[in-house]
Amino acid sequence: MQADGPRACRFGRRWYLNNESWHPSVPPFGEMKCILCWCVSGETHCQRQECPPSACASPATRDNPCCAKCRGECPCSHIDTPTQSAAAP
Repeated sequence: MQADGPRACRFGRRWYLNNESWHPSVPPFGEMKCILCWCVSGETHCQRQECPPSACASPATRDNPCCAKCRGECPCSHIDTPTQSAAAP
């Protein structure tokens, strides 16, 4: 018999609710800030943050350790998590 409500996801030793998002923790590295995971109907989906290519010779990562950028550039865009309506079939 299948449950009527949305299912939770298990990632490692933790459970996450449907449509919940998190940065995974991977031993021995710790929290992976450049990767975002989310739960959709009992399935875990993960994606690395997408970064635009850097056009400068010496890009810096001080403001955003996931994406290199030229000094004076606006920050990299972040991946949006799916909304409940977008995740529905």
